Amino acid sequence: MEPETVLREGDALLIVDVQNDFCPGGALPIEEGDAVVTVLNGWIAAARAAGVPVYASRDWHPPNHPSFATEGGPWPVHCVQGTEGAAFHPDLALPADAVPVAKGTRFDKDQYSAFDETGLSAELARRGVRRVWIGGLALDICVKATALDAAAAGIEAHLIADASRPVTAEGGAEALREMAAAGVILEEPPSARG
Repeated sequence: MEPETVLREGDALLIVDVQNDFCPGGALPIEEGDAVVTVLNGWIAAARAAGVPVYASRDWHPPNHPSFATEGGPWPVHCVQGTEGAAFHPDLALPADAVPVAKGTRFDKDQYSAFDETGLSAELARRGVRRVWIGGLALDICVKATALDAAAAGIEAHLIADASRPVTAEGGAEALREMAAAGVILEEPPSARG
């Protein structure tokens, strides 16, 4: 599947959490997390050519966020607001008009989905978006939550499978099952389809 052949008016590209802390060398690295950058850059170029808006979510945690192990949460300290770890991967070619979507900003809970109290649903509706193409990190956590929320909101959600990586292979396989069951369309690269 080539992005330039599928993107059209009424679509949006939604890039989830391609941040330094989730890539090799980061505080919460996902194996081959940086491998999604090249794939997503192809989608970004196609989105620009098609006039399709690009959204990029990011974990944007305050210090002492409740998801951190230091505060009793499940994760190491990561993506703290304003730090290098919270920055988008330097090779991700986000256009100047890409819309950042900050999540994980609350002091009382985590927000895995780019739709969780961010206003993204209202923004997409305002822009007339009916389909979203989703890729990023991590497949079995924030990408899954985002895709499920998109589908639940009545948006046609497409997962760009080769533009995402899981925390664990088992978690990734389960996430794909959950998303497919919820109506998310799984877009496998041609080589995966045989």
